[in-house]
Amino acid sequence: MNMGAVLDLESIMGKQQKIAMEIAVQEFNNLSCSKMHLIVQNSRGNSARAIASVMDLAQRKQVLAIIGTITHNEATLASELNGTIKKVPILSLTSPAANTKLLSPQLPHFIQIGDDIKIHMQCITTIVGEFKWRKVTSIYELNNGFSYDPGTLLGLTYSLRIVGSEIDNHLALPSLSSLSDPKATIEKELHRLKSKSNRVFLIVQSSLELANILFEQAKQMGLMENGCVWIIPDGVASLLDSVNSSVILHMQGVIGFKRHFTETSEAFRRFKFKFRRRFALEFPEEENINPSFFAFQSYNATWAIAHAARESQGKFKFNLEQLFRNHLSNNSKLQQSHAFNIINVIGKSYRELALWSPALGFSKNLVSQQLTEIMKTNITSNSVLSTVYWPGGLQFVPKGWTRSTEERTLQIGVPTNGTFHEFVNVTHDQNKNNTSITGFSIDVFKAVVNALPYDLKYEFIPFNGSYDEMVEQVSNKTLDAAVGDTAIMAYRYHLVDFSQPYVESGLDMVVREQSAKSKTWIFLDAFTKEMWLMMATLHIFVGFVIWLIERQVNAELQGFGPMLWFLVTVIFYAHREPITSPMARVVMAPWLFVILIATSTFTASLTSMMTISQLEPSILDIQTLQRRNSPVGCNGNSFVIKYLTDVLKFKPENIRKFYSMSDYPDAFQNKYIEAAFFSVPHAKVFLARYSCKGLIKAGNTFRLGGLGFVFPKGSTLATDISEALLKVIESGETEQLEKDMLSIGGNAKCSPLESRAKDGSSTGFQPFIGLFCICFSVAILALLYNMVCLVMNNLEIFTSYIHVTLAQLRRIWKWTTPYFVRSCSRLQPGSTRSVIAATVIRNEKETVINS
Repeated sequence: MNMGAVLDLESIMGKQQKIAMEIAVQEFNNLSCSKMHLIVQNSRGNSARAIASVMDLAQRKQVLAIIGTITHNEATLASELNGTIKKVPILSLTSPAANTKLLSPQLPHFIQIGDDIKIHMQCITTIVGEFKWRKVTSIYELNNGFSYDPGTLLGLTYSLRIVGSEIDNHLALPSLSSLSDPKATIEKELHRLKSKSNRVFLIVQSSLELANILFEQAKQMGLMENGCVWIIPDGVASLLDSVNSSVILHMQGVIGFKRHFTETSEAFRRFKFKFRRRFALEFPEEENINPSFFAFQSYNATWAIAHAARESQGKFKFNLEQLFRNHLSNNSKLQQSHAFNIINVIGKSYRELALWSPALGFSKNLVSQQLTEIMKTNITSNSVLSTVYWPGGLQFVPKGWTRSTEERTLQIGVPTNGTFHEFVNVTHDQNKNNTSITGFSIDVFKAVVNALPYDLKYEFIPFNGSYDEMVEQVSNKTLDAAVGDTAIMAYRYHLVDFSQPYVESGLDMVVREQSAKSKTWIFLDAFTKEMWLMMATLHIFVGFVIWLIERQVNAELQGFGPMLWFLVTVIFYAHREPITSPMARVVMAPWLFVILIATSTFTASLTSMMTISQLEPSILDIQTLQRRNSPVGCNGNSFVIKYLTDVLKFKPENIRKFYSMSDYPDAFQNKYIEAAFFSVPHAKVFLARYSCKGLIKAGNTFRLGGLGFVFPKGSTLATDISEALLKVIESGETEQLEKDMLSIGGNAKCSPLESRAKDGSSTGFQPFIGLFCICFSVAILALLYNMVCLVMNNLEIFTSYIHVTLAQLRRIWKWTTPYFVRSCSRLQPGSTRSVIAATVIRNEKETVINS
């Protein structure tokens, strides 16, 4: 029985697969009466040679089955050229195409046992998403059917988009066998990549031999230094045990994934022993001779073919193909687990960081993977992949980008016709021929770009048009983006994508002020209730202490009435009672200072409230404007015009367009407009500058989408900018920038007292708390000192008073004791009566002695 094999014997993988197949055939022949003859043909990694080899084996060698690295397209072309191939089962060791629906249905006997390429792409995507790299560069070799399967890269693109990343650059390298000077070709392509800013390189598909040259050239060109990231696929990582030390030296810091399989099983150990001995004899030039997963897979696949051929001997080839499929489906050694070891090249070899599977993600090892599956919980991968050794010896996760001078510069439009230059201000210096672009929106965008995890080259392009026209320029990709005080509106959203709003927005109405009705008890609003209560309490307490001290030496403050009159007159400094005691003067001095400060504050606050706070909007709502047919003003370049006509139903002839913020106060004064409409951020700037000119906000705010940056539809940059913008907002940087803008723009702001009066706020006791504490402390000390002096000066009087009181208490006791004895004697005779009698006699004796 003849079995054909088509392998690339120029590669390490092909050599290992050949040795593995020969071992399987030898073992089969030793254990079976049937004899299997293996015919190996070398494709040298060339698709045309592979097709010719398949045709030769099927037609001339008349093999029962063919095994090898044969793609579906190669088998289909061979069957079209030679019809006999359609009857020969072909076992392909390659991976199935990402989209099997695109494959020709002419080969029902064609079987692929390689890994599902979509799982490989998912593993790569998970690693990229774990370290949050936003842009990557894909590198792949156009062989083994990769160039015929566009679904692979398409699937990778979609998977990366799910984790917030995208392919920034592509590098498609021809098959190594087709290159006359591989090093020169790879060096040229790497120079092109080096000129780009991205430094995350994904080798999606490559042979080990091409990867060796790639890493050798990358190391020479400085692409294996700090900040670079390299990820290798299973086809390279699984063969690292079979390469020499020089190859490992060029790959320091590389991470990758390799197929997980049990290397400690008895079957693999026996296979490994035979493999090493046979491989060393046939290929003595190779240093490392450890079998890879691909060798063990070829060994098991060859055994499956041999068993199927033996059972179908003497039967039709259709039955052979059917038995062939049955053996493959029932062979547990060929049933691959979708688990990969995540490796990191370091030193003379590599270390295994974690185990990954599509269902459970990352785990430390197989035991924790099984426990995770049992417990139905996921292990956080931050701790699993926290000890990666990166290229250049970097100990933290690389950013994955560097600044480049050859990257395409994004053209970002900024409005030049904006009314509010605090947001975007474009000025041109004719002498220096220099354009300066500043403002709040520009500062926020620059802060957001600094927070991006990669470098972004851009330049601002002044746009001399309306905001809607600028949005259209972004929509048709004339501009790459737009930065400014652009409102997020529904009618714009179907044209472009917006970032997260960096300022909340809405629509405010500003009108003139008019006098309001006076309030009856307005003077009470000058202080808060707590301030009034604190003032009254402390005033009474201090007055009481002064009266208590003065009443001993001052005849005019002897009674309670004079004390009350003193409390009233001292507020106005109109008291006529002289204060003669030094102690009373010490108490009174700080309190007079408090009264002075409080009176001045009360007068200023009440004056402001009487003159300013008694103002209200001249028009309270838009219904009044519409009923009166009043003219209103707005920014002539903004969305407000469309909103007023389409949503609020203002007549177009009643809308006045303004292009400068300074034109509004004169328009109000000349009654050219009765009201003006601004977005909320613009209204803040406007009122900060012109509120003292008799203008005030009226009515409720109409909620809108906010101000955001504009990007073309489907732009991934919008997602990155939004995430970075949220970080800047959470850090408080945008809030500080907004405060700086309002402080610079508000040159004509109201005074603090006017602002407080407009807000309706009253003065509390917090500004006076220090003075209150001083006055209270002085009064308490004076009160204690006065009480001590009072006791010391009248000590004899207090002593005689105590003696008199005690004598009266003794008389009461002598009167009550006999009565108590008589009452008890009636109730209890005997011993109790004698005890009571003895007590009475003892008391009478003590009384006589005391007398």
